[in-house]
Amino acid sequence: MFRQLIYISLVFILPGCASEVDIKNRKPINDFELRATGLPTDSLIQGHSYLSVYSQIYSNTEHRTHNLTATISIRNVSEMDSIYIIKAMYFDTEGHLLHNYFENPVYIRPLETVAIVIAQKDNEGGTGANFLFDWATRPGTAEPLFEGIMISTSGQQGLSFTTNGIRIR
Repeated sequence: MFRQLIYISLVFILPGCASEVDIKNRKPINDFELRATGLPTDSLIQGHSYLSVYSQIYSNTEHRTHNLTATISIRNVSEMDSIYIIKAMYFDTEGHLLHNYFENPVYIRPLETVAIVIAQKDNEGGTGANFLFDWATRPGTAEPLFEGIMISTSGQQGLSFTTNGIRIR
């Protein structure tokens, strides 16, 4: 009985000990493994893509919002070639740059996915956040796929939806 009481106490106490989200030090999950050096830009096709993201969404009225966790997926859909992500820039609802996730170009191997997670407590982006991506591929290689997956759960209710990126140049 005593052992069960300790277990139950730990289940409820330990989650409360988690540190606060440090939104100033956002990093993609595997940024350090993917740094690209000596990018052969003269032989690559470059592109620029847009993705809508929601760190908050309106509920009932424009005066009430729910915070969301957003997972930004950067997918290499090519089976043969790596792709290069030069910039992943996160903007708030008003269009102000909040963060550039890659200080240096990164490569993404064939069929690999890199994720950027915007924590639920990080509502800096607001209801109309945006990502802009600069990327490059070898000629004949498929363009990267950019997706946003937003989710929020509270009690027994949940909310989730996705957005898809579009090439804008």
